[in-house]
Amino acid sequence: MTDQPAVQPRLARKPYEKELLRLQNELVKLQEWVRAEGVRLVVVFEGRDAAGKGGAIKRVTEFLNPRVARIAALPAPTERQRGQWYFQRYVEQLPAAGEIVLFDRSWYNRAGVERVMGFCTPEEYWQFLHQAPIFERMLIEAGIELRKYWFSVSDAEQERRFRDRLADPMRQWKLSPMDTESISRWEDYSRAKDEMFVHTDIPESPWNVVESEDKRRARINMIAHLLSTVPYRDVTKPPPELPPRPASTGYQRPPRDLQKYVPDHAAKLEKKRK
Repeated sequence: MTDQPAVQPRLARKPYEKELLRLQNELVKLQEWVRAEGVRLVVVFEGRDAAGKGGAIKRVTEFLNPRVARIAALPAPTERQRGQWYFQRYVEQLPAAGEIVLFDRSWYNRAGVERVMGFCTPEEYWQFLHQAPIFERMLIEAGIELRKYWFSVSDAEQERRFRDRLADPMRQWKLSPMDTESISRWEDYSRAKDEMFVHTDIPESPWNVVESEDKRRARINMIAHLLSTVPYRDVTKPPPELPPRPASTGYQRPPRDLQKYVPDHAAKLEKKRK
């Protein structure tokens, strides 16, 4: 099989959690620098289904301000959007000054799922491969910081993760018919990925491959790399001081029975415990 990541030992939980917290603290500093300097940062997450993109995005944004850092995960295009220039709906998601946008899949849908599943014509596909580098150069020339990550996972590990999702009612929603189809079309997706890299792995906007057999290792590696490629500095301000609470001026709270409270569901848990 092609596109097989290197074998990675599983990173132990304790060093993972310690380093993840350190990196997330640095991400907060990055966020504050982006906001203070008016930077526009775009991070593209692509890769195989179940390769760990969503988990990595979750760890990146966990402590960030959603008004500064937001996730763009676009649904299938509407009929109107199908009649637009292909990149148009992605342009609408680009950050303004002082914002970070993380694309949970991006315009590269055309080079992957649309190509493999026949959702675009050959002419649309080849036009995309020609226009994508031009589009990205335009973004970079306009001052946008663009980073692209490809999460790589083996066929065996992908199938194992699919089976885990099937067995977990809380995660079954993450497994779509399109995901299961990717098993039988593994090599088609491999060829599409290879062709995409040939045309879009350009010096101004290179692909950064994240080995994702071990999700913990992948998250740490991806975040550390992102931080290393952005020339941020610590611009965090000292936390504000809480003022002293003023003396009461005679305010009386209305009777509690005039308001509707949610039932104390937690009390049931206490009774069960006793």
